[in-house]
Amino acid sequence: MLRIVTFLRAAMSEAQTCLLFFPGTTLNLLKFPIINPTCDRIFRRQERLKEEAAKTEDQLSSEEKKYLNHLKKQGYLVGRVGRTFQRQKSSPVVDFDPDMLSYSIDEDPRHSPRKHEEREEFTHNEVKDARWCFDTPGIVKENCVLNLLTEKEVKLVLPTHAIIPRTFILKPGMVLFLAALGRVDYLQGEKPAWFSVVASNLLPVHIATLSNADAIYEKHAGQELLKVPMGGEERMKEFPPLVPQDITLEGIGTTEAVADIKLSSAGWVAVTAHAEEKLLLRAYTPKGTALVVREPPLLPYISTIKGARIAGTAAYRTKKPPSLVENLKTTGRQ
Repeated sequence: MLRIVTFLRAAMSEAQTCLLFFPGTTLNLLKFPIINPTCDRIFRRQERLKEEAAKTEDQLSSEEKKYLNHLKKQGYLVGRVGRTFQRQKSSPVVDFDPDMLSYSIDEDPRHSPRKHEEREEFTHNEVKDARWCFDTPGIVKENCVLNLLTEKEVKLVLPTHAIIPRTFILKPGMVLFLAALGRVDYLQGEKPAWFSVVASNLLPVHIATLSNADAIYEKHAGQELLKVPMGGEERMKEFPPLVPQDITLEGIGTTEAVADIKLSSAGWVAVTAHAEEKLLLRAYTPKGTALVVREPPLLPYISTIKGARIAGTAAYRTKKPPSLVENLKTTGRQ
């Protein structure tokens, strides 16, 4: 039985099971079918996963059970990989093979290689209605921030469970730090704007002012406040400095992001601003890594996934994104 972490809210098929793995370890092309997620399929799939999780839980150590309970609170489940929807098998057909009837005294037919291996295929309708997910072997990117990090730091940067967006409202003259791996300065603008961070929840986000941002980085990079990189002054001596890139954006409304600022592989910041509001930003990533402005943004309405404003701060309370199943119930779609 394989122990994996399965995202329960997957409204797709088992093919979208979420595995915990290290980057760059895919050795060959993988192809997964994604079956149309009808309400009936979603219900039957979740029932099977619950049954498998119960069987698996009996075999876990106390430490693993503790970790499992932690995952359950976030909508995850531990279980065996398998299929909920199996093809109906037809009546067996006798396949006569004369070569299998003749063997020497030294041969054992029980260990002879079979010519016709059984293989489960998808039905015509399953293939016709399915979509396919391809996972290809990765390549080493020279401008990726992960290349600069230790194994311990990589574990903090790569998400191990569902990402919950963190939204902040910044006025001109304020700065957002994503650990010590990225920084976004709000230089010019007439009104406050919203900055939604999509990154591992283990990476801290710190808000500062332009007047003290450099001092904060010098003092806390490598320390607990900014967390990654870790290792103090000695670690930062070998870590490349942050380099800036100026960005100009124009807002399109208070509920829709205008662009994503992608801070290499550390994550991205979606920027939402008032319609026709012109913003001058300055973003930083470590020297030698890629900083990309993505227009249109990947998740344009991400700033709406937030709780109430935390009094006295620039932060909003985090809010778990609604699942696809909940959205279908709300909208009445089938």
